[in-house]
Amino acid sequence: MEGIKKMEPTAGIQGLPAQNREEKDHFAPSAFSTNRKKTMMWVFIISDALLFGTFLAVYTFERFISPTWPDRWKIFDPGYLAVMTVVLLSSSTFMATAVEGLKQGKMKRFGFFYTITILCGIGFLGMQAHEWAHFIGLGARLNTNPWGVPLFSGLFFMITGFHGFHVLTGVLILSFIGILKAVGKVSDDTIELAGMYWSFVDLVWVFILAVIYLL
Repeated sequence: MEGIKKMEPTAGIQGLPAQNREEKDHFAPSAFSTNRKKTMMWVFIISDALLFGTFLAVYTFERFISPTWPDRWKIFDPGYLAVMTVVLLSSSTFMATAVEGLKQGKMKRFGFFYTITILCGIGFLGMQAHEWAHFIGLGARLNTNPWGVPLFSGLFFMITGFHGFHVLTGVLILSFIGILKAVGKVSDDTIELAGMYWSFVDLVWVFILAVIYLL
């Protein structure tokens, strides 16, 4: 009949029928899951930072209430510490470069700098093990040392050991994720999260270096 127009389905954005568009939106990947993972990582990093901060605060407190405190420059080699620091902190730059290469689709660039990051972590752990061997060789133990301040060596082993455990964990995580990435079983977001963790571990070392070795 005239005057009665045939009802057309309401069109959605980009010419899709409303029903099809709703189905497409329902199954489309959301950024929420990725943001949630980043939020979880930030929660972990902040809580871990508070733990490290507590350890360093205890160390600082004990140092200032103790009548004497060992001269670190006579115990540790400043040049050796400088090399350790350069090795670890440069790994953050390598990791950032790897992530950037991944975002740009430059897989060779990603693979090269990602591998260098892992090697830097292994190198740092080896140097820290050598430092511990030197420290123990001087007579340092958890509850005693030749310098007359037992808490100095105890706190040193606890703080640097806890950080070393984080570096070892980071090396293992990066290695495992790297293997999965090689076979296409891990997302780019996961590698970015691993990069966040690694940058945190490197940053913590700056504070440990300042509080325990330099100040």
